[in-house]
Amino acid sequence: MENGYVKYHTDNKVGTITFFHPKSNSLPSNILKELATTIENAGQDNSINTIVLRSDGHKAFCAGASFDELIQIEEFEKGKEFFMGFARVINAMKNSPKFIIVRVQGKAVGGGVGLVAAADYALATVDSSVKLSEYALGIGPNVVGPAVERKLGRASFSQMSIDFEWYSADWAMNRGLYAHIYQSVDDLDEAVLKFAKKLSEASPTAATELKKIFWEGTDNWGELLELRAEISGRLVLSDFTKNYISQFKNK
Repeated sequence: MENGYVKYHTDNKVGTITFFHPKSNSLPSNILKELATTIENAGQDNSINTIVLRSDGHKAFCAGASFDELIQIEEFEKGKEFFMGFARVINAMKNSPKFIIVRVQGKAVGGGVGLVAAADYALATVDSSVKLSEYALGIGPNVVGPAVERKLGRASFSQMSIDFEWYSADWAMNRGLYAHIYQSVDDLDEAVLKFAKKLSEASPTAATELKKIFWEGTDNWGELLELRAEISGRLVLSDFTKNYISQFKNK
């Protein structure tokens, strides 16, 4: 529990991937690595047709990058490798031959918004506001940017990136980040279960072909996200970022 976990289970042609970290479902490198591997493996699991990605707990869906780990980065290569963790998860979601439904039961910040944006379909509660906070840290949403921009459009992505304010679930739904929002977690879970079952009974071959169409124009993301990880890997070494994180942790 202290280091968090990633779990995978299957039921009725649906594979569910659950991640958890005690600090608001933040994402340290070990969780990112497990997530990417689990998503890749689920994509090759012939016993399922659909994937659900979710986090445990009833508060934050995902607080983004682990501040505990960020503040310890002292070398460019380690910084780049940390942010490559997000790149690998996003590319694993993009490249999966199966549709991925993301269940969002609470707030999503930074890298958490990237996970939602990389979904093929996202369902959320009314409390699931979103925020890109990276610019405040002196970094910027570099790695998750292509996924968020693809889903929201450049204008909304730029707005979120520059002002790093909270945006409501209704705002996110109106811009295509969420397909639907629900009043409670129970309502959300019922909807996720029903929709996942619906997709699991459809043609997996057709799903794979549709995903190719939906993600056209992203074949260069392997190289693109690595370049973005290099930018973040440099910026995370700055005194500005170190001081911001120290002040945040001491609040």
